[in-house]
Amino acid sequence: MERILRVGAAVFNAGDHHAAHDAWEPRWLELADGTPDERLLHGLIQYTAAVHHARNRNWSGAVGLATSAREYLGEVADGDGNYRGVNVAAVRRYLGRLEADPEFAERARPLPLRIEGRVVRADDLPFEDVADAARVVAEDYDAYDEEVIERAVEYATEEVQEDEPGVGGGRAGTRYVAFLFDFVGDRENRDILYERLFAHVERERARERDATGLFE
Repeated sequence: MERILRVGAAVFNAGDHHAAHDAWEPRWLELADGTPDERLLHGLIQYTAAVHHARNRNWSGAVGLATSAREYLGEVADGDGNYRGVNVAAVRRYLGRLEADPEFAERARPLPLRIEGRVVRADDLPFEDVADAARVVAEDYDAYDEEVIERAVEYATEEVQEDEPGVGGGRAGTRYVAFLFDFVGDRENRDILYERLFAHVERERARERDATGLFE
């Protein structure tokens, strides 16, 4: 749960509101109805959907989802307004404003998701989480080839294994790792970053093809 919450929060906070639900949905579908974890993920998924609809001017869809998301999140907050560290009470207040005035979404950015008081960004994640986040983003956009991202994850994993201080935490000083962190976190420049990443992956593939069979 901790990992998928981080991944989805980082994707959402980067501005990929629709994509974020893909990080949470598989785990949500496994949970029994009505458990606190199920209600948390159900509420967060509907929160992302409400924001997505509001920012696409589907006011009725945004209002309906804001109402149900508030209900799902209403029973899980602890005394500090959090559950599993997520700022549940603050999200419910934002949803209340959205429910009353969905056009509010055009005047203010969506409330960021916080875990343990911190807004979750791609650069805060360990490499393994960023790899999952990159897969989530690629899955949600037709413009990005999931196979290219998967191959980049493979190359980045090799880089991390060769750079032990970077294993499992933070941005390592390596090409593919850095590209994946930026691909997830820098939505404004993502298309350019993807083009560069694609070019690097294609060159790596070409080298692999050239080497195949040389010593057989």
